Amino acid sequence: MIARVAQPTLILASASPRRRELLARLGVEPAQIIAADIDESHAKAEVPRIYAARMAREKALAVSGGAVDAPDAHVLSGDTVVACGRRILPKAEDEATARTCLELLSGRRHRVLSAVALKSPDGKLRERLSETIVRFKPLSQAEIDAYIAGGEWLGKAGGYAIQGSAEGLIAWISGSHSGVVGLPLFETRALLIAAGFSLG
Repeated sequence: MIARVAQPTLILASASPRRRELLARLGVEPAQIIAADIDESHAKAEVPRIYAARMAREKALAVSGGAVDAPDAHVLSGDTVVACGRRILPKAEDEATARTCLELLSGRRHRVLSAVALKSPDGKLRERLSETIVRFKPLSQAEIDAYIAGGEWLGKAGGYAIQGSAEGLIAWISGSHSGVVGLPLFETRALLIAAGFSLG
């Protein structure tokens, strides 16, 4: 009989249910979920790619530094940024912001940068980033109104959630669908395997 090797302990540094659901697709269930409490404002002239990577890194470091009850745990974090050119779009916390984002994204391409970081108990920090190009169809005022009324935009970067009804408004994407949702699974899987996790 072959003994099963126990998986390393994992803490997910995010309260996002979407990230937990995506992680489950890899067959991984975090032992703890601890939302990182950091300043998420971006520096002046900070480009989207650098900002996304910095946010993922700082979340992992913040949680690993505070998770004193699990010193042997790996800490996984992620951050997703929606960008038009060099402009970083906000997380929509009100209808006006969501509407402004959708009007800006209507009929044009934008980038979604999804960074993931894994802090190991030995102090090693592994990082990956995916970049996805997304294009919305030209959106009519009625389509924007209907999407706003549905409420899926609340708290979402760029004012939309691709895993919801917005997917019907997206003409095409090139890159990682899971990255746009919030956790790029190809990159995440690579980090976990490099850290000693056994994944199928």
